[in-house]
Amino acid sequence: MQGSGKPIIILMADDDEDDRMLTAEALEESRVSNQIHFVENGEEAMDYLYHRGKYADPRLYPRPGLILLDLNMPKKDGRETLREIKADPQLRRIPVVVLTTSRAECDVYRSYDLGANTYIAKPVTFDSMVEVMRVLGNYWFTLVELPPEECCGEDN
Repeated sequence: MQGSGKPIIILMADDDEDDRMLTAEALEESRVSNQIHFVENGEEAMDYLYHRGKYADPRLYPRPGLILLDLNMPKKDGRETLREIKADPQLRRIPVVVLTTSRAECDVYRSYDLGANTYIAKPVTFDSMVEVMRVLGNYWFTLVELPPEECCGEDN
């Protein structure tokens, strides 16, 4: 939770079921108690963010305060999804953490160029993933001041 007392929702976009489960377990193990929602590709991520289709009800699918984004997904990959999120004035303030298996230098550069807030190569072991989630949770939910959904009457 952030200082405002309102819980920060996490949206994770990753096509690998094992990685989603591992991340959820690592968050729990690291005592990060934020609610997490999962989507399997970039198209579903955008449907979630725009409340389209099965994600139409914002009470069931609230706006996330943080997005964990894999780069290599079917349909719409993480790069395209990141570009679309950061191009939208209503979404661009949501921090995006790229959490991916790619350690390619070009992916790191491109992700930051597209507006990623953080780039993390997925750890190989569960203990390492727990530590990554602990640090990530401490940083994003304790230290950082995240922007409110609406601020100062601005549209962008």
